[in-house]
Amino acid sequence: MAEEVAGMEAAPGAGDGRSDSAPFTVDVRSVSGVTVLALGGELDHDTADLLRDALDQAIHAGSARLLVDCGELRFCDSTGLNTLLRARQAAEAAGAALDLADLHGAIARLFEITGADGVFRTFATVDEALAGN
Repeated sequence: MAEEVAGMEAAPGAGDGRSDSAPFTVDVRSVSGVTVLALGGELDHDTADLLRDALDQAIHAGSARLLVDCGELRFCDSTGLNTLLRARQAAEAAGAALDLADLHGAIARLFEITGADGVFRTFATVDEALAGN
């Protein structure tokens, strides 16, 4: 059973003068005791604070496992990657795990090129990640 916890959104092109990009979203829900953060849009310098805040809240709420669903994520730059890496460290320090699901296309390639795919436990789908709880 899924329970909606929070939804956050950054304005299109927040802070950079762009008006053609879709908003970045983070939808947070609890599924079988796992905090799932579903990302959508573009994760970059201008939107990373939204993800950072959502991850910090989930970690400080005492979640034992966080799962970042990248299925609707269309872009991620180095700031977004660093936000996820730092959150993984913070989660680990708090006794929690932070996993990733549904890395695809350029997002998967970014994780491969940087070696970050070896740092995170990754799953092909959210369902697979939840089954591998």
